[in-house]
Amino acid sequence: METLSVRALNRATLARQLLLAREPVPVTEAVGLLFGMQAQEPKPPFLGLWTRLDGFQVSDLHAALHDRSLVRATMMRATLHLMTGADYTAFRTTMQPGLDSALRVLGDRAKGMDLDEVVPAARALFEQEPRTFNEVRALLQEQFPDVNERALGYAVRLCLPLVMVPTQDRWGFPRSSRFALADDWLGAHPAEETALDELVLRYLAAYGPASAADVQAWSGLPETGAALERLRPDLRVFGDDRGRELFELPDAPRPGEDVQAPPRFLPEFDSLVLAHADRRRVIADEHRPSLTTKNLRVRAVFLWDGFARGVWETEYKRKVATLRLRPFEPLPQAAVGELTQEGEALLRFMEPDAKETIVTVADD
Repeated sequence: METLSVRALNRATLARQLLLAREPVPVTEAVGLLFGMQAQEPKPPFLGLWTRLDGFQVSDLHAALHDRSLVRATMMRATLHLMTGADYTAFRTTMQPGLDSALRVLGDRAKGMDLDEVVPAARALFEQEPRTFNEVRALLQEQFPDVNERALGYAVRLCLPLVMVPTQDRWGFPRSSRFALADDWLGAHPAEETALDELVLRYLAAYGPASAADVQAWSGLPETGAALERLRPDLRVFGDDRGRELFELPDAPRPGEDVQAPPRFLPEFDSLVLAHADRRRVIADEHRPSLTTKNLRVRAVFLWDGFARGVWETEYKRKVATLRLRPFEPLPQAAVGELTQEGEALLRFMEPDAKETIVTVADD
C-alpha cells in the first residue's frame, strides 16, 4: 500500500479546496465543489470565496443567496453552513442522526420537552411567516411554559429543516436573522431517504484522501466508517505516515509535493481547518491549540507554502484598514513580502472605502 506524506495530503486537499490557484468558477458551483462552507457568522464565506475564486465580488454571493441557489442552514456537526440548495435538500435527512446526537448537550435543560409536540408546534409558527428565533422561543414558551426557553429554540434548530432568510445587509444577513421552512424557501422537501454513501463520496471529492476518523470528524455522523467499507471496492486506499488507511476517489487530483502553493488568507471558521480528525495536512499539531479561542471561536489563519503559519485579524479605523499577522514562528522574508501583497488585496476587498491599507507582522 502506497504511503502519502503530510505534504502530499496538503497539496491534494488544497487542489480540491481551490487554494492552489484562484479558479474562474461561478459561486454556486464553487460551494458545491467545496461541499459547503462553515458559516457560523455571515462574513467568513465571503472572504473564503474571495480567496478561492478569480474575480469574486460580494454581489456574486448576494445574488446566489437571493435566488436561493445557495442557503445558510444548520448541517454538519450541528453548525451553520453555506450549502447549495440542491445539496441541502439531498443531504439534510442524512445529517439528522448527527443533529439528534447534538441534542444531548441540553442535558437537564431538556426536562419535560416532548419533541413530537414541540416540532409540529414550531412548524406551524414558521408556516405563518419567517421568524427570528427570539420570536419563536417566546411563542413556544407560551405553549410549553414548563420547558426551558433556550432548550426549545435549540431543539427546533436541530429537528426542523430551516434556512436563514438573506437580506441586503453587507454580508448577507443581519445580526438577528429570520428563518424560513426549507421546503417553503426551496420549493422542495428534504429527500426522504438517507444518502450516506453519496455524502461520503462528496466529502472525499472535497477533502480527501481521508480516513474514517476524518469523515466522522467533519460530518458528526457515527456510521461513516461502515459507508467507507461498502464503498471500498470502488475506492483507492493509501496509508499515511502513522499507518492509517486513507480512502480516495480513483480520479481525484493529487498534485506533486513540489507544486507551488500561493499565500492565502482563510477566514474564521473555514471548513478546511475543521474537516479532518488529523489536521496536520493543514496545521501542525503543536500549533493546533492556537486555532481556537477560549470561547470556541475558530481563528482566521494564513497559509504559506500550503500550511497554516499563523493567525490574522483586521481593524478598520478612520478610513485606515489594518491587517495584523501573528505567526506561530518567525517567517522567511519572502513569506512576509508575498503575504503583505496578498493581505493588502484582501483589505481592499473587505474595506473598499479605505484610504490606506497596512499589513503588519507581530513579533510575539
